[in-house]
This record gives sequence, C-alpha cells and structure tokens, in this order.
Amino acid sequence: MGKWDFSRREFLRLQLYGSAWVAMGGASGLACSRKQGRDTGTKVIVLGLDGMDPSLVSRMMREGKMPNFSQVARQGFFGPLGTSTPPQSPVAWANFITGANPGRHGIFDFIHRDPATYLPYLSTSKSEPADKSITLGDYVIPLSSGEIHDLRKGRAFWEILEDHDIPATVFKMPSNFPPTATRQKTFSGMGTPDILGTYGIFSYYTDQPVDIDTDLGGGKVYTVSVDNHTVKASLIGPQNTYRKDTPDSEVGFTVFRDPEYPVAKIVIDDREWLLNEGEWSPWIELSFSMMPTVRVKGICRFYLKQVHPYFKLYVTPINIDPSDPALPISTPEAYAKELYERFGPFHTKGLPADTKALEHGVLNEEEFLAFDDMILEERLAISEYELNRFESGLLYLYISSTDQRSHMFWRLTDPKHPAYDSKLAARFGNTIEDIYRRMDDFVGKILTKVDRNTRLLILSDHGFTPYYRSFNLNSWLKDQGYLHLKDPDKQGETEFFQNVDWTRTQAYALGFNGLYLNRRGREGEGTVSSAEVPALEQEIASKLQNLRDPESGKRTVVKAYKATESYAGPYGRKGPDIVVGYNRGYRASWQTALGKIPKHWYETNAKKWSGDHCMASDILPGILLTNQKVIRPAEASLCDLTATILACFGIPTPEEMDGKNIL
Repeated sequence: MGKWDFSRREFLRLQLYGSAWVAMGGASGLACSRKQGRDTGTKVIVLGLDGMDPSLVSRMMREGKMPNFSQVARQGFFGPLGTSTPPQSPVAWANFITGANPGRHGIFDFIHRDPATYLPYLSTSKSEPADKSITLGDYVIPLSSGEIHDLRKGRAFWEILEDHDIPATVFKMPSNFPPTATRQKTFSGMGTPDILGTYGIFSYYTDQPVDIDTDLGGGKVYTVSVDNHTVKASLIGPQNTYRKDTPDSEVGFTVFRDPEYPVAKIVIDDREWLLNEGEWSPWIELSFSMMPTVRVKGICRFYLKQVHPYFKLYVTPINIDPSDPALPISTPEAYAKELYERFGPFHTKGLPADTKALEHGVLNEEEFLAFDDMILEERLAISEYELNRFESGLLYLYISSTDQRSHMFWRLTDPKHPAYDSKLAARFGNTIEDIYRRMDDFVGKILTKVDRNTRLLILSDHGFTPYYRSFNLNSWLKDQGYLHLKDPDKQGETEFFQNVDWTRTQAYALGFNGLYLNRRGREGEGTVSSAEVPALEQEIASKLQNLRDPESGKRTVVKAYKATESYAGPYGRKGPDIVVGYNRGYRASWQTALGKIPKHWYETNAKKWSGDHCMASDILPGILLTNQKVIRPAEASLCDLTATILACFGIPTPEEMDGKNIL
C-alpha cells in the first residue's frame, strides 16, 4: 500500500480491529476453575449511565420525576463529577478504569493517528494478522494466530481487586475491548466491533434509490430488483483472509413478497421467517464460510420497513455471536456462552443503538426508539440477572441508551436548534426525560438489593449540551498559515490529509478535540523543532480562545488545553499537543475528525445528531450519586471513584493512580 493509498473503507474495516483477525485463530479466554474470589463484608454496586447530564437530573429531581435518585441523594450525595480532558467516552471510561489521566492510560480521543504516516486509527484496540502463512491453491493458511490488543495502558481496578481475592463482575465496561485478561467476570462494552470489525455497518435493501451522507458512514445501501415478487440478496460478512484476494464473505437470502398484502417471507438456507410490514425478526444466527473447516458466526435482526409500493428491508449490523465468539468479548470466555444459554442471542456490539440509520433516514424516530427499546430491555434483563445473584465484592453495570438518545433527540427539546421540528417535538420531545425516568426505575430495583453493607455509586462519564455549529479546524489552520496544501484548487476533495504539503505544515487536527504540532523527530515529515514548540502552542491556543463565530459573535473555543498542563505520565507526549475545548453549541466537524479540509470554517448543524459532549471538559461534568456522604465534593472526578472503590475494600490507592478516596 502506497503512502496515500488509503480509503475510508480501509479505515473502517482494517484499522478498527481488522476482520483479518477473525480468520486468524479466533477468541481465547481464561478458564475459571475455582470459586470467584472470597466473601466480602462490604459490597459495592456501580451503575454507569453514559452521558447523563447533572443539570437535567437536578431539574427532574426538583420536579419529583426521579424519586429513587432523590432517595439516594438524601442518604448520601448528588452532584457534578469531573470528567476527562477531553470529555469523550473512551477517554473518560479509561480514566475511571485506571484511576488515571490519559498521560498514564494513553487514550486521548475516539481517533488517534500514526505520527509516521499521519493516518488515523480508532483509539482503543488494534489487530495484527498472523505473521506466518503458507499458500495452497487459492487459500492462505496461517501458521500462527493473529493477535488483537487493547491499547489502553495501566491496570484495571478489577485486576487490583483480583490481587486481593475480591470478586468482581463487570458487565459492558467501555474502553475494554478486548477484555483485560483476568479471572473476574467481565464483558466488553463500547469499542467492541461488529463482525466486520467496525463500529457498526447496517445494511439496507431497497428498490427505491436512496443516497446516504458518505461523511457520516455507518451503513450500506443495496439497490435490489423485485422479480416476480422475489428479492435475492446477500448479507456481507468479514473479509476472508484465508483467500488470496481477501473477498467479502457472504450469506445469501431470499425474500418472497406477498403480491397483495403487506407481508413477506425471508429465507436463509432451510430457515424462514414471516414478517408483517413494520415488524422485527427475532435474532437470526449466521455462519460465514472462510474455508471448508473454518466458519465465522454472527447474529442480526431484520426489520421489514415496507412491502408495497417499494421494498424496504433494514438489517442491523451483524453482531459477534456470544454462543461462539469470533473475537474475545468476555472473561472467562465461558461467561459469554453462559449468558447466551440463559438469554439466547443478544447484542454484543459496543454501542448497539443505530444512530447512523436514524441520521440517514433509513429508520425514523419511532423505529429507532423501538429498536433501542429492544436493546434496553435486553440490557436491563441481563443486569437484573447479575444483580439478583450478586452476593460479594463488586458489581458494575452499564447503560448506553442515556447517551445515544441524547445525541439524537436533543434537537426536539430545543426550539433554537437548527434541526428542531415542532411536529416531531410533540411526539418525541420527552425522549430524553423518558430514558432518565427509566433509569430512575432501574435504580429503584437496585435499591431493593442495597443493605447497610452495600456502597452504591451511580455515575456518568460526562454531561450533554446542544450542538448547533460545526467548526472545520483544519480549514482554520490552513487559512491561518499553519497548514499548507499541495494543490489549493483541490481543497475539500480528499480526506486523511491526502492533499497536505507536510514540508510546509506546522499543525494539523485529527479526531474530535485533538490538535497536533508537526513536530520534527515525532511526525514522519515534521517541521517544528522542540525549541519552537512552546511559542507555537501558545500562539495557536491564544488565537483559538479569541476566535468568535461571525454569525453569532460567540466564542467558539472556551479553552485550548495544552497537553503539557493537562496530562502527566509516560504517554502524555503521544497524544495531541492541544486539546480544543469547544464552547456550548460548537464541536469539531465530522470532516475534521478524519483529516478533511473544507473551504469554509463553520457549518450549521441541521443533522439529527444534535446533542454532544466533545466540548470543553470544564462545562460538561458527569453525575455522581452515592448512598454515602462525600468529602471534597467540588473536587470529585472519575479518577477519584476508582480510588474510592478500592478504599471500600480497604485497598490503598496505588501510586500510578491520580485519584483519591472521596467517601
């Protein structure tokens, strides 16, 4: 592959975990041959509610809409919780897992870059194919297993608990794929890919042409023909690295459409499912053939959106099958199979809500919420199962619907938002409040399991704010003279910095908050010497903090955080040199995240993705709710909760942690 022979497809399908690993040895896990830990007098229950905002919770508590939250607060404490810099979920949850800042755990954004090539990769894990193979005809046979690595550094708190023989069950922890090797029961959460090795690619089969926004990605539209009321198509599986040309694996299916009634039959091999228009299928188990003795299993669900006059069939991203995982998703490996035997197939993809399908209009608001309700019910059922059998040590549970619904429905709570729709607001304007109330109900169930020896910690990783305007940071850097193009006439036509003249470039942006200096000796074609770094950092930071949106006159950036002041630890120099802390209402554009350079600085955000948190950490704290009094409440942060969990069991805070006990 040449230096710039790199496409969005390769970024999505190879850089993120790599489907190649699927065909290079499969998952492995640690067997658990003994009772999990000792009995502990103290028990700790931790509930992670992604993206729950303290201002919204406070208002709803005052209005009597969250009585169980209020009950816990009266016993102990409720207030804001300091988040990470930047306040992005993989960074924040890594702070919580390790009790340390990104300089110690090495996760700085959803997207990192290879400084040698400037190319992006998704930040939390990386795969490597087998390094030895032989070729037999059209097949490539690996002689060694591939590997997949969690890029998060530092020890997870449940590893430290294990050192002290304290049992832990950690269900759906973000930033933990593949799951940290341990005898504790863990299941990976955000960052766990679909079977393609991506964050989630839906499929949409239709005979009505439809365009989707390629900048957003997340789905594939297949134009099909209806021949004698029959549709023939294929589900696309992982790339087959056992074949020389690594073709996509496929599972064919046929749909028979009733000529008169809104009903259709889906057939895969000798299995069939009859669906009415507007109906979801059960989980469908798939098997993708790589070679005669190797198959990769996945699971998906069909949604028959329309039968007449047009055919419209949505298929969820194909999840890793928990009954036979093609990638490591739990410790011990048998834990995933245990849950499968109890509940049947269930979502394993890290963030299962299909926000991209809603954004592209493939699913409407009602359909998206019906899908997310199925996800939520599944998650709550497994959580209650773990809660009911929890007897000792620590139990961690996680809900993502609070975050995903806030992203997609904020526009319907805010008449000032460019995407506000009064008719939709009348139907769906309470969506965020509704999911907060559902979480209050769940806390009520948790409280039935809380006794005087149980510490309850409820937290979110960050809050939320409206997202009105996008800022093209690379375009600004270009116009300020910090970034130069090879061909200015082609500005905005390429991504991944393919048109950047690195020999004249001093700074560039990648990810949602990161700004990097093109440093000599670090970047592949660095131009900025170590002596020039402090002045250049200060100059860019000052300009950003004084930047105002010409449309509104508001500051675009609240604070430009210098890495040297924000991060401490051995990995601090590997991340951005400046973390751009955007103001309420502003965020880096989708184009900025992947190194695209449009011709203008600002864009109005009229998308359904209307709430966000990739702004300044100072304005987006998470929540902390606990049934014990808190010391130093104004200083409490995610890192402190990690030290606090250890302190509940009498374990001193390790030197490598930044936090302190707050109970």
